[in-house]
Amino acid sequence: MRLLSVVANSAASLALLLSATAAQAAVKTRPLEYKLGTTVMQGTLAWDDAVKGKRPAVLVIHDWMGPGAFSRGRAEELAKLGYVALAADVYGTETRPKDAKEAGAAATLLKTQRPLLRQRAKASLDALLAQPEADAAHVAAIGYCFGGTAALELARSGAAVHATVSLHGGLDSPTPADGKNIKGKVLALHGADDPFVPADQVAAFQKELRDANVDWQLVAYGGAVHAFTLPGAGHDNSKGSAYNAKADKRSWQALRSFLEEALK
Repeated sequence: MRLLSVVANSAASLALLLSATAAQAAVKTRPLEYKLGTTVMQGTLAWDDAVKGKRPAVLVIHDWMGPGAFSRGRAEELAKLGYVALAADVYGTETRPKDAKEAGAAATLLKTQRPLLRQRAKASLDALLAQPEADAAHVAAIGYCFGGTAALELARSGAAVHATVSLHGGLDSPTPADGKNIKGKVLALHGADDPFVPADQVAAFQKELRDANVDWQLVAYGGAVHAFTLPGAGHDNSKGSAYNAKADKRSWQALRSFLEEALK
């Protein structure tokens, strides 16, 4: 009986130890500062410390409001899936929009200077890949709204990105011939009723990738407009931007499946 008691106590102790270890293994974050010239940028790196060694790396580029809780949250969700993710800062620390007017000015500045946008995105990617957790052989870039445009421009620049995802991002390109520089697979998750990304822009995007022989997919969510993953966008489709719970859930599942395939 005493032996059984010792064994039981040992098993209980082991269970408590494993439980404590599991509790300690969680998603961690740390600020990550990097520069492009004199522009200082500060993102947030997220990883799960239960995963050992290098793991696929995902760059998460923010919407027009800049780096904040949303992009950090998505980076943390990706970390839970076994990736190391950087919620990037392509604006720079001196640009933190307080409202839609300031956000529009910040986004327009970079969207009208695509070479600079590409350089900022590339600096963010380089910062991510310099981290010991990142596997440079398995890399993705994803972006929301403005960030979707930035992720696509990074791919068009010829960066070594194996998977690129735009979520309700602008699909236009001033230099569609640059589609030939894309090295990896592309997924565009699009609101079918998005007034800011009209049908002719979608058609031109498809032609760009088709002409460049890129492995691409485009998913259009019926009833969804711009910013369909952003709860802060409200629920009024007539404004052109609105949260859509179904499209948000479906696009997250599509994103997960795409990354699993592209980053094997």
